[in-house]
Amino acid sequence: MRRGRGAVPARGKGPRTLGRPEAGAPRAQGGLVFFFDLDDTLHDASHSIFRQIDTRMTDYVERHLSVDREEANRLRTLYWRRYGATLLGLVRHHAVDAAHFLDQTHDFDVASLVRSERGLTRLFARLPGRKVLLTNAPMVYANAVLRALAVHRHFGARYTIETMRVHGCFRPKPSRLMLRAMLARERVPACRAVLVEDSTVNLKAARSLGFRTVLMTGHGARPGVFPDLGPRRMRRAGLVIRSLHELTHGLRRLRR
Repeated sequence: MRRGRGAVPARGKGPRTLGRPEAGAPRAQGGLVFFFDLDDTLHDASHSIFRQIDTRMTDYVERHLSVDREEANRLRTLYWRRYGATLLGLVRHHAVDAAHFLDQTHDFDVASLVRSERGLTRLFARLPGRKVLLTNAPMVYANAVLRALAVHRHFGARYTIETMRVHGCFRPKPSRLMLRAMLARERVPACRAVLVEDSTVNLKAARSLGFRTVLMTGHGARPGVFPDLGPRRMRRAGLVIRSLHELTHGLRRLRR
């Protein structure tokens, strides 16, 4: 559910980033390809996980920038609002090592805190089309959540914050440049791509490129941050659902 603006140079080595499609990569055949957000879409991260992450990020900023608690919390929130992820602000303004930050701030027992709807394994087995993960969260954390949800086998391609780099710069959601590069890498035309998200900001960007869009409203929102929902903003989505189980019944209503 994170949003951001601008490019931030990536530092250090990491997973492969977005670029030209791999040689021999298969083209999407006919049907829809679903791109799923993670936090507050596949599971209710607002219930307890976001508190863990926010606390650890504030701890990290306080410790590594040698500032007091109040300033650390201010910077964490400021960079998240401005760039879509606290990480990007720390890399740009303080030369923080991205891999170290992500490791330190997501090092907790994820599985014990995951809260989600029941029956997701059966749902994803029934839902037609390829499923791709598209999240501004880090890879290790995302993989842990997918395993806790028992849906990891349904996601082949997984795009996380480490891989959202274009021309050497971090470009998280809602970057249109990143979305275009991802579609090219997956060999999926935008008209067959469906983004399932809890953020109308991210959905608006995807919709402008031709994605079909689904707004997930069934999970909580982080207090004190973006007032993202409202009747006008909800109309940016082709389909609005409160449960992922509504996907199988609502596909015909999807509009671009």
